[in-house]
Amino acid sequence: MTTYIGTPDRESGELQALVVRERAAIATDIVQFVLAHPQGEPLPPFSAGAHVVVITPNGLARRYSLCNAPAERHRYVIAVKREANGGGSASMVDEAQAGTQLEVSHPFNYFPLAQEASSHLLIAGGIGITPILAMARELAARDADFRLEYCTRSPEASAFLDVVRGTGFQGRVRVHHDHGEPPPVLPFAPLLARRDGDTHLYCCGPRGLMAAVRQAASHWPSDALHFEDFGTSDFGAPANGEADFVVRLARSGRDVRVRGGVSILEAIRRCGIEVPSSCESGTCGTCRTTLLEGAAEHRDFVLDEDEQQREIMICVSRARSPRLVLDL
Repeated sequence: MTTYIGTPDRESGELQALVVRERAAIATDIVQFVLAHPQGEPLPPFSAGAHVVVITPNGLARRYSLCNAPAERHRYVIAVKREANGGGSASMVDEAQAGTQLEVSHPFNYFPLAQEASSHLLIAGGIGITPILAMARELAARDADFRLEYCTRSPEASAFLDVVRGTGFQGRVRVHHDHGEPPPVLPFAPLLARRDGDTHLYCCGPRGLMAAVRQAASHWPSDALHFEDFGTSDFGAPANGEADFVVRLARSGRDVRVRGGVSILEAIRRCGIEVPSSCESGTCGTCRTTLLEGAAEHRDFVLDEDEQQREIMICVSRARSPRLVLDL
């Protein structure tokens, strides 16, 4: 799973030069890359759920989850889905070949396994299988109790399908194909209606899938729910102490100051302007608003990466720039 970030400071010492040892197409529009030290030296260790920042051949920074076993120190394995409008993913798939040298960060992990849990429920959607697969490999290696639900469009579009159906995962994995037809092939409400013991849930996939899982598991303890957002969001957390910013309402030309601890939605309401809303937790999509200018800090579970450039959920998301211009 990937998300755009700014280029890391090249003087910070966080980037290392790695070489593409292997690349292979493993599903429709998905390519696996094996990254290693040019001289074969051991790589910095990582834990299941970790990701690295890769500077793609065209200079963009992308975060890719590590999907190999954490015990491996000689390589990092990532899988990249080529997005039609994804400059970074297209650059990786089209330009990174065996022998290409890339700048790669040390691993970060904002999505770790809960060591105290006696059982684990893993839910992956599409390319979201990447960190989930590393988790499954670690859990299988230590013979821990886990289940994996893998939701994809079709067998041809499913990365690592042969792996999850292979030795070590028998009886622990279910694969669901929706063939692009709604509703989702896996109804999450019945699956998550009851929490067994101190089971922890881990989910990575399209934001719509994560929103559905979050809603279906809303009665679970919050500390038992883990969603991969690369540490860029704090869903549902209060905004106390955050910087003020300005929202311009393009239709009227009016500027609204959004204070720390106040959502965009609430700030607009206080000015006497009503905007449709429902959940006010970033999961339903009712307050979806067109973003005309500015950089948003997206905190919702609804928008996909390509939608984040032009839309924002004003009930939970905030600004990275001093001003946002909204089509309101």
